[in-house]
Order: sequence, then C-alpha cells, then structure tokens
Amino acid sequence: MKLREMTPSQLLQMHARIAEELRSREITRSENNPAGDYAEYLFCRAFGWKQAANSVKSYDALDATSGARYQIKSRRLTERNTSRQLSALRELDSDCFDYLAGVLFEVDFKVLKAAIISYENFLRDAKYGDRTNSWRYFLRDAVWTQSGTVDVTEELRLATT
Repeated sequence: MKLREMTPSQLLQMHARIAEELRSREITRSENNPAGDYAEYLFCRAFGWKQAANSVKSYDALDATSGARYQIKSRRLTERNTSRQLSALRELDSDCFDYLAGVLFEVDFKVLKAAIISYENFLRDAKYGDRTNSWRYFLRDAVWTQSGTVDVTEELRLATT
C-alpha cells in the first residue's frame, strides 16, 4: 500500500477504519485524538488499574488494591510540535486525584518517556491560567529527577507489546 498514491478520500476512509478497529479492540474509548485514550490503555495494562468511566472528571484510572486515583495525560511529539505541555486540567481540588501519570509519545506513538508524578509535585509545577481557567503542566526532563516521581518508561514500553 503506497500512501502517497492514495487520494485524500481514500486516506480518510482508511483513517476511519483504523479508528474503528482501535475502538473495537478497546484501545481507544472516544472519537478524540487517540494519544489520550492510548495512554490510558497502556497505563491500565501496565499496572492493572481499572479505567474510570468517561463521565468521571477528576481521574482516569483507579488502583483497586491501594485505592490510588490517577489522572492520565499524554503528549505526542512531532517535528512540527515539540511542546511537552499536557492538555488542560480544570476544576482541581484537594480530592481530585493522587498521581499524575504522564507519557510522551514519539511521532509514531512509541513510548519516549513515562512517569508517575505525585500530586504534590504536579501542584508545585503546574501553572494556572486565568484566560483558560485551567492548569498547565509540562513533562520536562527535570520531572524525571524529582523525588516523588517514578520513571515507568520501561513498564509502558512493555505494555505496548
């Protein structure tokens, strides 16, 4: 199959079929960009967490053994966009989640780096924006050196197989 020879219509049809196949395999759960759903899938697969229902706003997964709640975020880095800013987090309160689980994907969705970050570390480094009424957080390299952060890159890489 030569993608360059396909029409835009054929490419979009293939994209739709791929999206539906990912959903039928329960790798994605929404019609959104697959990076977020794929991140949730990988973390839950790697650690045995249970995904929260889509209607739960404050966390994405639960560790049934410890009761810990995880907000899962991802960023796919590309040649045109190397920003490590995660999607916005809104309505934070002291009881929203216990850990931020974050992953950086390479352009082809390979796991570049992944970490589980304590809520305290997240809150210390997150920046609030009045204009968007949300919190911004960047998965900078320094995150992996902080006490209270666990590098889980290998665990997530193993979950992709």
